[in-house]
Amino acid sequence: MCLRKILFFGVLLTGCAVQAQQQDKEQARQYYEMATEIMTSTRAVDDARELMIIAANFDTTNLKANTEAGIMHIRTIQKEEGVKYLLRVYRQNPTFRFDLEYQIGLSYQHGLNFDKAIEFFNKYKLKASYNTSYKGKDRVEVKEVTRRLEECANGKEFVASAKPLAITNIGQQINSEFDDYAPVVNADETEMIFTSRRRDGNLNENVSDDNRPFEDIFVSKREAGSWQPAQNIGTIVNTKHNESNIALSPNGNTLFIYRDGVGDGDIFTSTRQPDGTWTKPVPLPGAINSSFRESSITINKDETMLFFASERPGGLGGVDIYSCIKDKKGQWTVVRNLGPGINTEFDDDGPFIDFDGKTLYFSSKGRKGMGGYDIFKATLMNLEKREWTEPENLGYPINTPDDDIFIVGTATPNRFYYSSVRNGGVGYSDIYLISEKENAPQPETIPEKKGIQPIKFILEIVDAETKQPIEATARMRGKDNTVIGSASLGTGVYEFGVMSTIPKEYTVSVEMEGYIFENLKVMLGRATEEPQTINRRLLLRKVAIGEVSALRHVFFDFGKATLQEASFDELNMMVTMMKQNESMQVEIGGHTDDVGSDVFNKKLSQQRADAVKRYLTDNGINTRRIKSVGYGEERPIVSNDDESGGREINRRVEFKVIAK
Repeated sequence: MCLRKILFFGVLLTGCAVQAQQQDKEQARQYYEMATEIMTSTRAVDDARELMIIAANFDTTNLKANTEAGIMHIRTIQKEEGVKYLLRVYRQNPTFRFDLEYQIGLSYQHGLNFDKAIEFFNKYKLKASYNTSYKGKDRVEVKEVTRRLEECANGKEFVASAKPLAITNIGQQINSEFDDYAPVVNADETEMIFTSRRRDGNLNENVSDDNRPFEDIFVSKREAGSWQPAQNIGTIVNTKHNESNIALSPNGNTLFIYRDGVGDGDIFTSTRQPDGTWTKPVPLPGAINSSFRESSITINKDETMLFFASERPGGLGGVDIYSCIKDKKGQWTVVRNLGPGINTEFDDDGPFIDFDGKTLYFSSKGRKGMGGYDIFKATLMNLEKREWTEPENLGYPINTPDDDIFIVGTATPNRFYYSSVRNGGVGYSDIYLISEKENAPQPETIPEKKGIQPIKFILEIVDAETKQPIEATARMRGKDNTVIGSASLGTGVYEFGVMSTIPKEYTVSVEMEGYIFENLKVMLGRATEEPQTINRRLLLRKVAIGEVSALRHVFFDFGKATLQEASFDELNMMVTMMKQNESMQVEIGGHTDDVGSDVFNKKLSQQRADAVKRYLTDNGINTRRIKSVGYGEERPIVSNDDESGGREINRRVEFKVIAK
């Protein structure tokens, strides 16, 4: 199918998305056929998915459309939303597709709902065990299901014992709605080079067969503590095919590049010149490149040893990690597989050797993981004997059930950048910063004094009308983005364990399809030797016309309409809610206190409402679904007589549901 036709379908999608919740079997059939034609003629799954979602919502009884909408979610992003469509099919005809229970389990796994995932994986495993003669394409072998069950058990363990780390999306100056990955930084973190498949700035006006741009290498400078808008690194390094940066030498002057079209993909190098420009990439000399694909690389501080990933034969399976050392003549000669101490029968990729020259970080689809690529670390004991310490999974929240890969360290201990696919991201794979909690010594999270008991915060989520528990998703984090581990105690009931020995404020985020999301502020005291349990009940409201909700965590620069990065999490939750409810329309209302002139307050409130609308539309919400209004100081909800109890509350942005 030609790109022009795909773009035409995109126009249809935009025009009809608002109506998609209405039941219309004929419209569903037409959109299903459009999506099927795209997938038959191209690999443009993003375009097909949006059409298939519309088809599924036009007719919730169309089993084909709803099955494909669910599986397309699992194949792309927002994998946890696939269960919405697959359960429609399961309730109507549980035998419609042989692997239906398995696909439902996958979606639950990606949503961190491991108990439900285990339930459906076991249902499928039982079916597959009793139907050994079935050989259809939708059969998943029991061995793979067993691996998924192990991942879910690991995921429950890792989430319940979440590490006290902040995982921060580095923002839209670098991340785009497309894939952004493989970050490398110089020693002082003033420059980041990364790979992106974004449209803006891409050197190739054409697209790959999946209707996404080709890979190009981009660079961003960090000034006054903020990353600047990324720019294409230029035509000397990039071509009109796929290029990906994969490593930067410790001195920042040698850039390692993956380039396809040479064998199955080889590693090249480019050197930074005194004027800051880069030389034309040349193949890495020596024995590293082969006639098979070499995909990633890392080099030690004195540039005498490197590790790289390759698909060459003779490995343990899939992609393996190899070592190579320089000989006395300065040539890269002796290549050795790292062996079973690092490699598995699954793919092992994305190596990074830390500045100590001993600690190797890498990603693996094997070992004790929770799904996709997980990041591990191991310490070198004897390279000649291929002896390593047992690789350690870095745990949650660094790892997720999706791909977590291409980790790189910095000169600051326990500070890394990496690529991850997770809720609240800007697009597909995004670049994140891993850091320790800011402005707080480690003992505040992991007390040194023995006998300290965690504070148990138990959250029960119920429907605001029926008061019945509902299967919502809940997350808890500190002000510095530290994720708090949780355990499910049943439908809609979560237990969070907090170990801080000083009182702190936390944010609890709750989401569920068909409901208005909630972000709660929770102030907890200090953990002591005495057990403490705090119970909280949350009433979640259904999406209904007239419902009003304040965006409590959307912040602007003082006296301006510039959104601060701290606003993105809440706005991303709103994006998700509106994508789940395709016919929902909202009014964004901006409000101020009574300080300043009426004219200024009216103008500022309108600009802030417009800024929120612009963020939503930039992230895929049709502009016709959003109305923005600035009310100034016209509609206070409390008295303006004092600051904390009045004016602060009146300065707000809120949304009102005007259609559903």
